[in-house]
Amino acid sequence: MVCIAAFIILGLIGVFVAIISIFKKDFGRAYWKALKKAAGCVGKKVRLQKCDTNFKDDVKNTLLKKIILKHPKWVRPLSIIIEALSIIFVIVFVWAVLTAIKSLLALWALGTCNVTKPSACSLGAEVCSLGNEDDDANLLEQTGRWFTEWGDIFAAIPDRLKNWDTKDYLVEPITFVDASVLDGEKSAPGADAPYALDLLDPGCSACMMSFRNQLESGFFETHKTALLVYPIKVDAENYKFKNSDLIARYFYAAALLDQNSGAPKYLGLKLIHKIFTGKTASGALIQSHLASLEYDEAKAELKAYLKEFGATDGDLKEISKLEKSDDVKNILAKVEELAKNQIKITGIPTLIYDGKKHLGLYETK
Repeated sequence: MVCIAAFIILGLIGVFVAIISIFKKDFGRAYWKALKKAAGCVGKKVRLQKCDTNFKDDVKNTLLKKIILKHPKWVRPLSIIIEALSIIFVIVFVWAVLTAIKSLLALWALGTCNVTKPSACSLGAEVCSLGNEDDDANLLEQTGRWFTEWGDIFAAIPDRLKNWDTKDYLVEPITFVDASVLDGEKSAPGADAPYALDLLDPGCSACMMSFRNQLESGFFETHKTALLVYPIKVDAENYKFKNSDLIARYFYAAALLDQNSGAPKYLGLKLIHKIFTGKTASGALIQSHLASLEYDEAKAELKAYLKEFGATDGDLKEISKLEKSDDVKNILAKVEELAKNQIKITGIPTLIYDGKKHLGLYETK
């Protein structure tokens, strides 16, 4: 292992030696001679042959030559320590290289270099991680997860290469984003506009920024975009963002009301728009404001917003009834199944458009 460690170290410092050798050619010749020996040793190791012992001894003697004269009894234990450190160094180096390769593969296949916690990856787009990351996992669990992530990456490669048809991932009732309803100066997408899908959590800040970017860039005018509201769960009973499940139920209840009435008021769309773009009288973001409220307070606030959008007392009564109904529960179950098992999301927002699946917020071009 000493020769392998020496080869790695010599290889890493090769750039600096090349610069120094311009001014000190003897130093450069000595370096390349040592690197050649180390490379030959590594080549023999790969072929399962014994390494030249003289090279290993050369390395050890170089490190221990001063100690041999003053403390000859220290030579054997220090030699063992050098061997042990060489093994540790090689293992750490190989682990680091494999981790770098894994991160690059994950970035290409999944859109994030951190499979378990996408929000921790600075190379990918901004995203809200799903509620499955465990920062308190012990070393054994973290090691197991490291290997499991390889499987997740290879499983995602076919999805990365396939052509995604947005129409295959729509859930009834569908709420399309009509930009002209949200902003009178904007226009609705044309009849021949391509389909797009926004899978978002109303409590996720990355979803908020993504929606704003799409609105400002004119994306909703060029793509017939369907909204799928998916509140991220951390377990069977709890959600990642406070009151996001309540907002999702109101969104789908409003969508059912539009579907049943035949004269859509776009209450669900306007609700998401207000949450992502609006501010309170004090200047706080509506999204943050709703997350700070208790359940009953948030429910009252949502009803006030819907009334502001033109909902009648009858509409509010029907929405209150629908948001607790089995119909809305079934819609949320379908969305969850679609997100986890068909789209196979690793974070929120996840967008599908132009034949591709995109992780993270939509960035204006």
